[in-house]
Amino acid sequence: MFLRTTLAGLLLAATAFGAQAQTIRIAIGTQDTTINCAAGGLMIRELGLLRKYLPRDGKYKDADYDIQWKNFTSGAPLTNEMVAGKLDFGAMADFPGSLNGVAHEAAGRHSLFINVLSGSVQGSGNGIVVPRDSNVQSIADLKGKTISVPFASTAHGMLLRAVAAQGWDPERDVTIIAQAPEIAGSALQAGKIEAHADFVPFAELFVSRGFARKIFDGSQAKAPTFHGALVEQDYARQYPEIVVAYLRATIEANRLLAQEPEKYSELIEKVAGIDASVNYLYHGPLGLQTRDLTWKPEYRQAVSTAIDTLKLLKKADRGLNIDSFIDDSYIREAFKASEVDYDQALSNYAPEPLLAKDAVTGKPITDFKRVAQIWVKGETTVRTYASPEEAIKQLALLKKANQTIRGFYTQASDSGIKLLADNAWFVKNEQGRIHAFLLKDQAVAESKTHGGQVYDFDRLTTAITVTAR
Repeated sequence: MFLRTTLAGLLLAATAFGAQAQTIRIAIGTQDTTINCAAGGLMIRELGLLRKYLPRDGKYKDADYDIQWKNFTSGAPLTNEMVAGKLDFGAMADFPGSLNGVAHEAAGRHSLFINVLSGSVQGSGNGIVVPRDSNVQSIADLKGKTISVPFASTAHGMLLRAVAAQGWDPERDVTIIAQAPEIAGSALQAGKIEAHADFVPFAELFVSRGFARKIFDGSQAKAPTFHGALVEQDYARQYPEIVVAYLRATIEANRLLAQEPEKYSELIEKVAGIDASVNYLYHGPLGLQTRDLTWKPEYRQAVSTAIDTLKLLKKADRGLNIDSFIDDSYIREAFKASEVDYDQALSNYAPEPLLAKDAVTGKPITDFKRVAQIWVKGETTVRTYASPEEAIKQLALLKKANQTIRGFYTQASDSGIKLLADNAWFVKNEQGRIHAFLLKDQAVAESKTHGGQVYDFDRLTTAITVTAR
């Protein structure tokens, strides 16, 4: 009798323990090569940030967390696995993110867009490139040509809007074909495609690697774009504290990127294979996009625009309730727990600030419209110069000393976006001041209006070096 009682007690205790010591899956789909998802994926994973914030009390007191990571090259396959119940979280852009919401609705389920990771209210990040030796200088030259793009991506949405802005019929005036970034890179090098539209960071990466030229930036379409994170609604309702923990890890990753952009640009290169110089273009001060975790009205509008575009493409038979799909309650709670003012961040539209001294004079830089930067291989921080004229003179000295240049950055004089200088066009006026532009047509227009000579980067660096001698 005693033995049976003891065994029964042990079985009861074991059952109770098993019920308490539950294993909670946290399955996160990320896009490592889509570098503006870094704060919601790669950085958290590589630095082990999530476990720092996971709840350990209350119903989670005896929880065992099974953290699973899966990497994707685009949002569509990530969405497929979320709908199949294989993932709890996912990071992707506005366009595929909206498709994620539509796909869940079609399956009788729901997902929530819980925060922004990085974006541009202007639209920068998406872009169109052509082979480097192409005669095409702007989108206006692409009529009648074939343009490839990853279908159902945010770049696809940008391309359709850009074509519409030209007054063209996307089915008659251009030929749009599906092509993933990894295929497009080889096709551009081989001259097999006339143009390619893509999302972060491929328009800049292909330029950086020397086989493409950027002829259109998403800001020209004037359509806000962003990447953000989604979560299964049922999961969020069951484990709201885990969702907040994930977002707190995102806040820390974002802070680290702001503090040491060069260091973490190197980390992203090591893990994802995207050149550190391109990562810095996005994540460094005055970057091409703004790391912004808040739901600004422009980003809400980007989701609405994406839904309308999906209808146009007949990818969504019905709309999506934006007010219930976008849920800012979790990111607000994460800001509060991290002692950060959400409303203050929501109202802040400024890019990551530049706090630097001129590398030649040592004086603090205060005019950021004409700033230029050089990243020298082997140096842990990027050199900053108060003017492009001085930066180009220093570039000549660095090359003379056989220094390898990882990146040369300048700010566009019209839009203010950060540019890779060797893909830019310049106007040098009679006073010797240099103004940078993304497109040749923009530089020519500046020259006609205000005078000055138009240069590409190679001719400009030669001219300034000769003058300096």
